[in-house]
Amino acid sequence: LGFLVEDIRRLLALWQDRSRASAEVKAIALEHVADLDRRIAELTEMRDTLSHLAEHCHGDARPDCPIIEGLADPETAATHSCHTG
Repeated sequence: LGFLVEDIRRLLALWQDRSRASAEVKAIALEHVADLDRRIAELTEMRDTLSHLAEHCHGDARPDCPIIEGLADPETAATHSCHTG
């Protein structure tokens, strides 16, 4: 499920501790869910930016390329649609 090694250690320690409170396990799981949500948001933003750049690239013999410009300057990627109309 993509837990960090440290979280796996914590979960294993809780698994071995028969007097554990399930609240501790749940807290670790919910922390991981929040981390996954952050990562999904970051990946979605990256995908959207790259899709936007690809839509504005002619993909022909011309040397100008919004994808390369966007990779070289992230601000260009964020504002490219303002320059292309």
